[in-house]
Amino acid sequence: MQAKPFGLLLLALALLLGTGLGIAGGQSAGKPPTLTIGYLELEDDPRYDEAHMDAMFPAQPWGRPYPGAVVALEESRFHAMAAGTEFELRREIVAEPSDLVPTLQTMIEDGMRFILLDLPAEHVAALARTTQDEDMMLFNVSALEDSLRQQQCQAHLFHVAPSRTMLTDALAQYLVFKKWRDVLVLKGPKPADEDYYEAFGRSAKRYGLSIEAVKDFVLGADPRQRGQNNVALLTAASDADAVVVIDSDGEFARAVPYQTQQPQLVVGSAGLVPDWWHWAWSRHGAPQLNDRFIRATGRLMTGYDWSAWMAVKAIAEAVLRTESSEFAALQDYLRSDELILDGFKGYRLDFRPWNNQLRQPIFLTTENWVVARAPLPGFLHQTNNLETLGLDETENQCEF
Repeated sequence: MQAKPFGLLLLALALLLGTGLGIAGGQSAGKPPTLTIGYLELEDDPRYDEAHMDAMFPAQPWGRPYPGAVVALEESRFHAMAAGTEFELRREIVAEPSDLVPTLQTMIEDGMRFILLDLPAEHVAALARTTQDEDMMLFNVSALEDSLRQQQCQAHLFHVAPSRTMLTDALAQYLVFKKWRDVLVLKGPKPADEDYYEAFGRSAKRYGLSIEAVKDFVLGADPRQRGQNNVALLTAASDADAVVVIDSDGEFARAVPYQTQQPQLVVGSAGLVPDWWHWAWSRHGAPQLNDRFIRATGRLMTGYDWSAWMAVKAIAEAVLRTESSEFAALQDYLRSDELILDGFKGYRLDFRPWNNQLRQPIFLTTENWVVARAPLPGFLHQTNNLETLGLDETENQCEF
């Protein structure tokens, strides 16, 4: 007869202890803290014109990069649980460029301290200037302009996408490696083409390529402009080893291979193309990542998608290693020498402290194959061979 009251007493004691443990455990006994990662993009971003993406030009976007961030978030949930944190990804698509600054300010007010920017360079630069006094980190996932890493750099702006010079350095390394040193350059008319050409010029000088001539091309079939839109005529007087096509859109470049007057290699925006990711890369866990991305999106993964994926993975790695979701701890780790990121490229990746550029290898690709990975054999640096791609510390113009 005494067992029943004694059982009730045990039950009451267990409930009391459970309540006490819930209070003492605080957040850890309930829902874990949530780390919200922001993602900001422009609705009418010209880089993501539907017809342009459908053309699937090499080293160009084949879709919005946002799914890369989603795939990374799903991969990181288990590690987040182990660190006592939950991840959330909040996407903001802004209709007008004038709405970018207020939208970003609202995201900051909502507690977001890590925000991915998928925007053209001028908007990335403007947002970085506006928020330079904020405790936050911005991750540039798609703007390649060197100026963002140089004159327009900011201490809280990190670049996951490579710079133009990193891409052209990889291309120059390959040409030198193959002893194809004499090149003819075909250059497009757009400001982005000028930026691309300046980067290639630096790379050519750095690695000892000889530019035989630079010829401007125009897109179209106007017979009055045959000297600028006809590939055979543009290349008629050239005996260069390779034709370098500088075409930021890719529309003209796709018609250059097999149309040159002489049997010449075509590189740059068509033919052999430097890229920072490729669906045919088959080592270091890349096939599994590509498969996950295809299942999530129904399309192949590009460098732009990889950048969004890598940005979220970097934040998740910081959470895992610090076992914290506090901004200060995560920021310190992402800036530290202890950071080791695995981008499935076979190298340890981290950020350059002088301009916040992610160190990474670059692939030399064709339509369906990765021909080589730069840095190529023989291209060495006294501290890290990845510094042979892009402007190293001695060339740095960035002042935080």
